[in-house]
Amino acid sequence: MKITSQTLFKNIKSLVEASKQQLLQTINSRIVETYFSIGKLIVEFEQQGKSRAVYAANTLKTLSLKLTKQFGKGFSVDNLENMRKFYITYKKSETVSRKSSTPVFKLSWSHYVLLLRIENKAERKFYEIESINEKWSVRELKRQYDSALYERLVHSRNKRKVKELSTKGHIIKSASDAIKDPYILEFLSLEEHESYSENDFESAIITKLEDFLNELGKGFLFVGRQYRITFDEEHFYIDLVFYHRILRCFILIDLKIGELKHQDIGQMQMYVNYFDAEVKDANENKTIGIILCKNKKESIVKYTLPKGSNQIFTSKYKVYLPDKNDLKLLMEPEVVYKKISS
Repeated sequence: MKITSQTLFKNIKSLVEASKQQLLQTINSRIVETYFSIGKLIVEFEQQGKSRAVYAANTLKTLSLKLTKQFGKGFSVDNLENMRKFYITYKKSETVSRKSSTPVFKLSWSHYVLLLRIENKAERKFYEIESINEKWSVRELKRQYDSALYERLVHSRNKRKVKELSTKGHIIKSASDAIKDPYILEFLSLEEHESYSENDFESAIITKLEDFLNELGKGFLFVGRQYRITFDEEHFYIDLVFYHRILRCFILIDLKIGELKHQDIGQMQMYVNYFDAEVKDANENKTIGIILCKNKKESIVKYTLPKGSNQIFTSKYKVYLPDKNDLKLLMEPEVVYKKISS
């Protein structure tokens, strides 16, 4: 087959870009490994053979001045303190290889600086795994942490699945694994007390579709908005339709800016039944419906949905970042009980 000059250029361009990307990854990895080793040297100097480290702040100030004079930026007191903390935090990491005493680091230094702020080991490990698996940027990692993703997932899982979060990350095996409650939609820039219509809500989501997909989580693919279905010469419109590549099923989302009503659940049940009968293939799994509402009453859900239903879900949404401490209380029922009792 004859290769044109344009094809030759594109092939070489792809090769060079791939090489640059690999080089950048190698440089980032090497920087992180170097900072880990610097942290190790600082800790060992402080210990001076003692089993318990004695932290000397003056050591870092003097070291910072000398290193900055020699190498320039990157060796501030704060960054040296981060290197020290980095070594202490990761010296017994599960990512240590058999051939080396240095852990295998797969994220950038900026990622790890952010992760070091998370005191809870299980929570920190969860965000580290998800950052690697989902290729989160530092900005996305910060956003997921600020939106309390870990607390929201913990709240809806049993002890075994909570433990999996810190060892395997967010694993999706069933419909319930893919659902969050609440969903945090602060990126839509909708005022909490401002009056907006469901159409405004939907349009804001479409405008920020990439952010919305990130909030929905892994596996979601956008199909369409205002998806029309027709029977008995009557048209119905589903607000948002997605396909989940892991669960291999359609996911329908209906948006409600007010309080959830039993009619809303009945309508979603109709949509799901229609998709199962008329749209999905025989080798695809049953359709899932999510009603995203500002307010919901659990009793309405309990007495409207059939017992054991695993196709219809109701979740609240918030248009602001939540208070992480409030969400943490949801993870500890005994703390909630004490708080209510006092």
